[in-house]
Amino acid sequence: MPPQPARPRELQWQVFRGSDAIRRRLLTPDQLRSGAWTRLRSDVYADIRLERDHELACRAAALRLPTGAAIAGPSAAYLYGVRHAATSTDDVHVIVPVGVSVGSSQGLRVHRGGTAPGEVVTAAGLRRTSPVRTAWDVAVWLDVLVAVAIMDTLLGGGVLEHAELAKMIDARRGERGWRRVATALDLADGAAQSPPESRLRVKIVLAGLPRPVAQYPVVLDSGLVLHPDLSWPRYKVAVEYDGLWHGGAEQLHLDRRRLNQLQAAGWIVLHVTARRLRDDFAGVLREIEAALRSRGWR
Repeated sequence: MPPQPARPRELQWQVFRGSDAIRRRLLTPDQLRSGAWTRLRSDVYADIRLERDHELACRAAALRLPTGAAIAGPSAAYLYGVRHAATSTDDVHVIVPVGVSVGSSQGLRVHRGGTAPGEVVTAAGLRRTSPVRTAWDVAVWLDVLVAVAIMDTLLGGGVLEHAELAKMIDARRGERGWRRVATALDLADGAAQSPPESRLRVKIVLAGLPRPVAQYPVVLDSGLVLHPDLSWPRYKVAVEYDGLWHGGAEQLHLDRRRLNQLQAAGWIVLHVTARRLRDDFAGVLREIEAALRSRGWR
């Protein structure tokens, strides 16, 4: 049986600079190259047992960032619990003061700019932008569909307060990107239950149809309360999104039962699949518009 690789207690489940570990005589160069560790960046290693996710990428990047820099944008959102904001292979977004050198930017998306007092916080050993600054940067840097989906999750999780971002928009009116942030906040809805639902809602609104309500409570005569993904309560029209996000066959069965109950209560219920959202959104819009017009919308 081969000998177990050396894992000093100080380095177990940690991300660390290889040169520091050697300097402190915790590891030799040969031990650093063993199967106990994985190289994440130049001179940055981690216990191989750690999950290879975007947080690990952020921790690796943080070890090489200059003073004043912070994890930002979608990477900061990931650290606040928005798991769809970034993947393990995505670049880590960082904001760096103007004029400060970053060194190697491999695996980084570097944004130059300043941060106001209170806009950078440290949690779990990582400097990241505050939730409100994170939402601002997400809206400025990313496509509106992606940005709103991230903001929906921040709002829904109680991480971001709508009023706080609205206050920042008022204070920074006229600055670069403020209109994008205002538009994203206006489109955001913390009641959304999934990123595809968020994207579908935003695409409907941007196409010129009335804004649907996310997860509106429909009380049936039996007393059962159902929450269609998107709805227009005035017209009793609802849209249900069917995609991988909702789960497997059992969940789809439950969705069909919910559809039947809504229809029995006098609602028009339309299904939108991931494929149709991607390949036939024009057709989806025509169906929604026809349903709304049949119920009196003009």
